[in-house]
Amino acid sequence: MRAGVHSIDHFALNVPSIGDAERFFTAFGLDVTRVGVNEDVLELRAADSWRWARILPSTKKSLAYLSFNCFGEDFDSLVLQAKAAGAQFVAGDGIGVWFHDPDGNLIQVKVGPKTSSSSKPLHWVEGTPADQRGTCTRAEMRRVGPNRLSHVLLFTPDVLRALEFYHRALGLRLSDKSLDIIAFTHAPHGSDHHLVAFAKSSARGWHHAAWDVDDVNRVGEGAAQMAAAGFTKGWGTGRHVLGSNYFHYVEDPWGSFCEYSADIDYVSAGHAWLAGDFPPEDALYLWGPAVPDNFTRNTEA
Repeated sequence: MRAGVHSIDHFALNVPSIGDAERFFTAFGLDVTRVGVNEDVLELRAADSWRWARILPSTKKSLAYLSFNCFGEDFDSLVLQAKAAGAQFVAGDGIGVWFHDPDGNLIQVKVGPKTSSSSKPLHWVEGTPADQRGTCTRAEMRRVGPNRLSHVLLFTPDVLRALEFYHRALGLRLSDKSLDIIAFTHAPHGSDHHLVAFAKSSARGWHHAAWDVDDVNRVGEGAAQMAAAGFTKGWGTGRHVLGSNYFHYVEDPWGSFCEYSADIDYVSAGHAWLAGDFPPEDALYLWGPAVPDNFTRNTEA
């Protein structure tokens, strides 16, 4: 049986303005900390206190690297799998192994704790009994703070090639796809419907990170929270077909997105999920507002 990673440990994103990043991710509800000698690197944490991201200063926005965790007994097999899949290994920080995928993205694989959920989080919205108010006032609304990172989506010139590489090298399994336009993969040890997804573009690029919140109400409240902070561009609120999650995407200062996500499908460890190949009209959403023109635009292309 092919070995597989079990989680994303964190991602690192290059951005041209640390100040803009600090304002955006703080408004989004994440715990943002400045670190480094010059305090010019940000660390992002959600309610679970895990460091999910590092934001690095650069001249333009791009993925710096994507770090995965695996179980200790799988590490050697994963290294061999990555070599057999054609990964281009490079020197790193001495922790785990580092290599480039076929698009040139820098990947780290190391032994580490399972940060992905080990069972489906129970998110639901209960109806309000008669004779009770169903909601609070705007002044009483709690700040939305994501629970954890759910998944990331990368642009790639070749979705099917990316699928093959990440399956052969890292053991990620196809959840669902639409032709060669978009594809979603999960980890074999139990994870959300997608841990890493790929969307077709003329070049590699960073599209979005999705952050889990409790329910569809928190998705909508997150959208309102960001609008109040001046971040009004994006897409949503709606519900996906592939993954089934409720969503609201907020455009960041560099033309990519952060997603509030709730009630995504879950694939249990060892479950043989029946992957589907869906028509393009189902690739993005079940219901919601029309997709804005810039949603599928790769600003790094």
